[in-house]
Amino acid sequence: MTGHGVLPSQAIAQMLESGEISVTNPVVDGQIQPASLDLRLGTKAWRVRASFLTGAKATVTERLGDFQMHEIDLSDGAVLEKGCVYVVPLMESLALPQDVNAVANAKSSTGRLDLFTRCLTDKGIEFDRIEAGYTGPLYAEISPRSFSVLVRPGMRLNQIRFRRGKSVLTDEELRKLHNEITLVDSEPQIDGGLGFSVDLTPHKDGIVGYRAKPHTGLIDLDLLNHYEPADFWEPVTAEQGRIILDPGAFYILVSREAVHIPPQCAAEMAPYLAMVGEFRVHYAGFFDPGFGHAAAGGKGARGVLEVRCHEAPFALEHGQSVGRLVYERMAEVPDTLYGADLKSNYQGQGLKLSKHFKG
Repeated sequence: MTGHGVLPSQAIAQMLESGEISVTNPVVDGQIQPASLDLRLGTKAWRVRASFLTGAKATVTERLGDFQMHEIDLSDGAVLEKGCVYVVPLMESLALPQDVNAVANAKSSTGRLDLFTRCLTDKGIEFDRIEAGYTGPLYAEISPRSFSVLVRPGMRLNQIRFRRGKSVLTDEELRKLHNEITLVDSEPQIDGGLGFSVDLTPHKDGIVGYRAKPHTGLIDLDLLNHYEPADFWEPVTAEQGRIILDPGAFYILVSREAVHIPPQCAAEMAPYLAMVGEFRVHYAGFFDPGFGHAAAGGKGARGVLEVRCHEAPFALEHGQSVGRLVYERMAEVPDTLYGADLKSNYQGQGLKLSKHFKG
């Protein structure tokens, strides 16, 4: 049995063999990641009139009676419309041991499409947080915010990470680790994790980021390197190292820092609490062991920031702190690392749209 920490790929494979994770369809290549398991859409969806949590005494099925509008068959593909909310049963279900809890998060490409995706459980009081010992089904709540999307069964929009015991590194442990192996390519800002800031230095053609266009066509999530960015995105340029975020608009920006996640760690991106009132900093927050790390062929990688502004316009300055990486220890080093043995789309990345777009 592995020790305390985030469970690695080999432990997830053992959970599948033991029945602690059950699947309705056989696991596919690449579904087991270094420190997480991709979750797959099932064969149907329900359009619901509002996002909801079940509460501690109800199941998702029971609450769907209150909120569902109609059922959608995904078997031949179906469109999830921008601005609507859907609940989709997943192909994976859990029978967690009493000492293993889990957390879910959107996959990188999901976040970069502004495809707001969260995990629902029976008797759940939080999105994406699954208590130790949970036994039951998993559901995805999906709300496309910028683009309508075409989905099919088996598509992987979110992922789940398992952990045993306390795994978060303290600030003191994080400083020690940085001194040993260098976690970031600048002076580390460590306070409740490793702080990072926004890069508004112009890239090619003066671009510092992208903003989703308000009226676009449909995105088929199976089509990779297919769509012209200009059909869906407007380039963003900075004036004197500053951009003004418009309420309701969605932006793709990039961190100023290049970060490393060593093989013995995993990380999760979290927004600074002070920023919550102005804008949301991320949708997809998992960073796998080996991200940006030399052992996986990288020399540090920047974090892509998925940014949505809230009620009022907000001036974002170059170098402004926008979030932090919370590092966790792995229970064991994974058999595979991000970017080394996997077809990792974003290793060594800079400012980069999702894999569905050309370039």
